[in-house]
Amino acid sequence: MIGADLVAEVSSNHSADLDRALAFVDTAATLGFATVKFQQFRIRELFAPLALRANPALIEREAWELPESFIRELARRTRRRGIEFASTPFYLSAVEELEPWVDSFKIASYQLLWTDLLRAVGRTGKRVTLSTGMATEEEVAEAIGVLRGEGSGELTLLHCVSSYPMDPRDANLSRIAALRERFALPVGWSDHSTSVAVVRRAVRRFGAPTVELHLDLDGEGAEFSGGHCWLPGGVLDLTAALGDDAPEAEESPLDGDGSLGPRACEAHERRWRTDPADGLRPTLEERERLARYTPGPLDPAANDTYAAHE
Repeated sequence: MIGADLVAEVSSNHSADLDRALAFVDTAATLGFATVKFQQFRIRELFAPLALRANPALIEREAWELPESFIRELARRTRRRGIEFASTPFYLSAVEELEPWVDSFKIASYQLLWTDLLRAVGRTGKRVTLSTGMATEEEVAEAIGVLRGEGSGELTLLHCVSSYPMDPRDANLSRIAALRERFALPVGWSDHSTSVAVVRRAVRRFGAPTVELHLDLDGEGAEFSGGHCWLPGGVLDLTAALGDDAPEAEESPLDGDGSLGPRACEAHERRWRTDPADGLRPTLEERERLARYTPGPLDPAANDTYAAHE
């Protein structure tokens, strides 16, 4: 027993190829994942026009979009393989597209402020996983309230650090326990570290019932170079470590201070969250900043983050 359900986050590593996407389902099932999760986004409905002008390379990531026509086949394959199918909607109509097929929805940390999306997902009545990366305690509380107010199904929170890759020193794993105590909900871990030690401690020391891992098949996925994706061999190493009898130390630098607010390393990403006014990234405040100058190719304001970070 490894002590947690594993979720395989495919992200954009499917290359918009159905056979490759189905291979993710098969690999996830073979590796023992309980769920395989995809993302449903459209670049031109994800970023504001100003952001696309500031960083034209983002348009190239239209090649990362999962065709809607794949959803049915992916759902059928997951059921044949005996695992669950989940997805993260990044535009409002994606909720309707996904609802007949998914077992559960995921709300990405970048979308947590978007009340209209929370309402649409909540109204489906399906199970929801809410990523709390870079959010304040108040923002998490408000999102939970919206989902519950719309009649959402069972709700699970995920602690994550919205940094790609995450430095293990920023893990703040004791936030898992703090979130669980504050909101009386199950709290899992969404990993961006690819560290066996981090994930093992999240499960063995802090009781994370769910762990989400960004998965790639072969190192050829679009997001693998970001450094936050696991390969199958690494997943096998992790499951072995989760199943062994070695005790966890009472204290570790991975534990952090348990604070419920964002980490310093997430400051830039907070500005690139979806603005609730129009459901686009970045926030209106950040768009005003972008409008004041033309960024150079290495300017961080151009934002080289991935198309649909979780």
